[in-house]
Amino acid sequence: MKKLVSLALALLMFVSLSACGSKDSTADSSTAPTDAKVLKVGILQYAPHPSLDNCYKGIVEGLADAGYVDGKNIKIDFQNGNGEKDTNNLIASNFVTAKYDLIIAIATPSAMSAYAAAKEAGIPVVFSAVSDPVSAGLAQSLESPNTGATGTSDSLNLEGQMKMIRAFLPTADTIGILYTTSEPNSMTHLKNFEALASTYGFKIESVGITDASEVSSGAATLVAKGVDCVNNFTDNNVVNNLSVLLNATNAAGIPVFGSEEEQVKKGCVASETLDYVALGKTTGGIAAKILGGEDVNSTPVNVVSNSKPVYSAANCAKFGIALPQAYANATNLGE
Repeated sequence: MKKLVSLALALLMFVSLSACGSKDSTADSSTAPTDAKVLKVGILQYAPHPSLDNCYKGIVEGLADAGYVDGKNIKIDFQNGNGEKDTNNLIASNFVTAKYDLIIAIATPSAMSAYAAAKEAGIPVVFSAVSDPVSAGLAQSLESPNTGATGTSDSLNLEGQMKMIRAFLPTADTIGILYTTSEPNSMTHLKNFEALASTYGFKIESVGITDASEVSSGAATLVAKGVDCVNNFTDNNVVNNLSVLLNATNAAGIPVFGSEEEQVKKGCVASETLDYVALGKTTGGIAAKILGGEDVNSTPVNVVSNSKPVYSAANCAKFGIALPQAYANATNLGE
């Protein structure tokens, strides 16, 4: 009888220890986040041209550097508006309907579309490559946006650009500008560029256009005005149709100066350029903060303004332009 009691007690102890061991193991495994929410991020790019492509590349890198990796803890839905306002509006509206956690918009027109669609829904918007977010209605101020949107501003070195044009073309009198009247960034750039002109002995001849269909006629008008050169800002409509502008100016022997290195690679002679991959990475870092819970209303807009001179020896040669000594150390993007 004693043997049976002892055997029963031993069996009970074994079962109890096994149960305790099983409970501890379950507790350990539950510390790993097996059901963590995957955040949905919509990225809207205005048009498929290289500088904006570089922004997108940088944004993805910036998010990843901050721990937000596509396919792991975030799901990125990248859409391109192909330079069409209605397409950008539709994509932004679809992002809102799908209740995305964050919308990132690349370039001013896309940012305006995203903000218009998202503000009532309370979805935060982070913009990239928006030169004047206050004029675009995306921020009340750079220090305190207080609109539900924030991001990065690409502040062009307009005075550096004008100094460059004077150095490359010492006898030039007139700079032509083709700009899109619906892009606040272009309007601001034009105003500031005009204010600098007299200091460097230039006159500005500007032609405003409304959409891609008018780039050709606008370029022809600048040629007819007899401008000595053309300067292009980061006007998304013009940049997206840069080849149309260059066809007209090249035929007339008129050099074009760009606002970033991709335009120089496409045919412009020189530029004071910003690093748009770096701009995108900064944007991605800001987006990561918002995803992490930082208040979009009080997150300052980061203004990126550091520039460097670049040129194309091949493009300069087409117009008989010699590289000024002051730019001997500039980066050559084309022999």
